[in-house]
Amino acid sequence: MGIRITGTGLFHPTEIISNEELADSLNAYVEQYNQENAEKIAAGELEELRGSSAEFIEKASGIKRRYVIEKSGILDPNRLRPRLSERSNDELSLQAEWGVIAAKQAMENAGVTAEDIDVVILACSNMQRAYPAVAIEIQSALGIQGYAYDMNVACSAATFGLKQAADAIRSGARRVLLVNVEITSGHLDYRNRDCHFIFGDVATASIIEETTTKTGFEILDIHLFTQFSNNIRNNFGFLNRSEDAVVDDKLFRQDGRKVFKDVCPLVAKIINAQLEKMQLTANDIKRFWLHQANANMNELILKYVAGKEADLSRAPIILDEFANTSSAGVIIALHRTGHEVDDGEYGVISSFGAGYSVGSIVVQKHVA
Repeated sequence: MGIRITGTGLFHPTEIISNEELADSLNAYVEQYNQENAEKIAAGELEELRGSSAEFIEKASGIKRRYVIEKSGILDPNRLRPRLSERSNDELSLQAEWGVIAAKQAMENAGVTAEDIDVVILACSNMQRAYPAVAIEIQSALGIQGYAYDMNVACSAATFGLKQAADAIRSGARRVLLVNVEITSGHLDYRNRDCHFIFGDVATASIIEETTTKTGFEILDIHLFTQFSNNIRNNFGFLNRSEDAVVDDKLFRQDGRKVFKDVCPLVAKIINAQLEKMQLTANDIKRFWLHQANANMNELILKYVAGKEADLSRAPIILDEFANTSSAGVIIALHRTGHEVDDGEYGVISSFGAGYSVGSIVVQKHVA
């Protein structure tokens, strides 16, 4: 029997921020900052901040809008972060709440119940807390037995999580619930022109099981790779409380140009080597579900793999609507476009991001 992804689920908040709104908010902050620091800027003690535009954001990334948990605080030039109410320890945490919603949808789509699942994995770029594991909270809320744990491989967490799920099944688990909850607006610096537009908030879930009788995507091969780099970094952590300075500079940062230059050829090399090992060619792949960070990156990776004349629709883009949703992006793309793949056809699920980390999974569609 083969290990298959038999159901996926998707949840996103209702509030939307357009590029125009985001640029207007940043520009208001920039104008205020430059006015308040005019003397120091003139003396060369501080750099003048630059504003942005909706056109720049879309050209640089392909992003047009994003879903967020709370937009008024993000768009307030005097705040630039979401307004969230703290919950008591007896209430379901925010990250667990989103995970449960996505999980229930995935379970329904896979035709399974809580009693059918042995393992819950929460794989994402940031956890709401250190412990107890949010995955265990999700497990409890759904009434699942067995065990659960959190894992973090940043934007590659979904593919690395799928590897853990497949290994758990090979070790005797019946089914695994993989959840990716990305409330990214909580760790994004909305004052930073280079990254304020990148992320959106979302939750996804997947059911992985061993079966020959259910429709799904059979996992044929998994390749994981990591190589240390500081080009994508988030320094926010519990040790920051030992410092007297503010921790605003400990939020998400990246050198986008270096990431683009390093990651695109690396991902293409890994996918090409994987296909060659499996005696497949790029022409055999119906869909490439690539990490949804940047439309320009995905176009270049597809051309590296499938040639300069490759049909761009073979690598579906959902980031125009969702922005970068970190680990969840590849699952959204699969969830939205998996029906475009026919029985027996192949696909590639590939995520990449901080670490650097790259995960590439070759799957084959089976229709019951």
